[in-house]
Amino acid sequence: MSVRSNFETEIQELKDELLTLGSVVEQQILNAVSALMKRDIDGSQKIKQTDSSVNKIRFSIEERVLVSIATQQPLAHDLRLLASILEIAGELERIGDYAKGIATINIRMGEELLLKPYAKIPPMADKAVEMLHRSLTSFVNEDVEEAKRIPGEDDVVDKYYEEIYTELMHIIIQDPTTMEKTNWLIWTAHNLERMADRVTNICERTLFTATGVLREID
Repeated sequence: MSVRSNFETEIQELKDELLTLGSVVEQQILNAVSALMKRDIDGSQKIKQTDSSVNKIRFSIEERVLVSIATQQPLAHDLRLLASILEIAGELERIGDYAKGIATINIRMGEELLLKPYAKIPPMADKAVEMLHRSLTSFVNEDVEEAKRIPGEDDVVDKYYEEIYTELMHIIIQDPTTMEKTNWLIWTAHNLERMADRVTNICERTLFTATGVLREID
């Protein structure tokens, strides 16, 4: 097998590992929200434990990318691709931290009941996870048009956040003793909102890899 063929195999394996990391993170987010809704403390503990596997996959990707850069002398497109894989792995690890954060909130809540606006959190999480999944698919396929479309859907996630925040503020005004409970849900929604922002960063990396231009997507 030629040196180039070996390098192309390595690139494909890195893409596969990145998709594996994405899949783990997506499930972590969904599991974290599900545990919160069900008040499943054990489930949240498992999510926190699984976070170490997210970090392990990220470090594996980083090590392989750095070795490839050092040994394969990649040309322009390949170098952009490797740099983007490195960056996206970091974005996914941070999204995994958001899942761990939601799990931590659930554990801290203990036996407390959720306030009414919780019903909008699962669809918010579903949308954010769907955007993440599509962003990773567009990256490995270098689908520029799809990568340009996805960030526009962040408005859906933002709308959920604004509705949750507004409803919770009204609850606090009516009953200030609920402040701690409302803050738990606000932080949960905030984590999901930040996740969608990181999806936009992934889409920008797709454009950079394919075109060589690194810019914000409006």
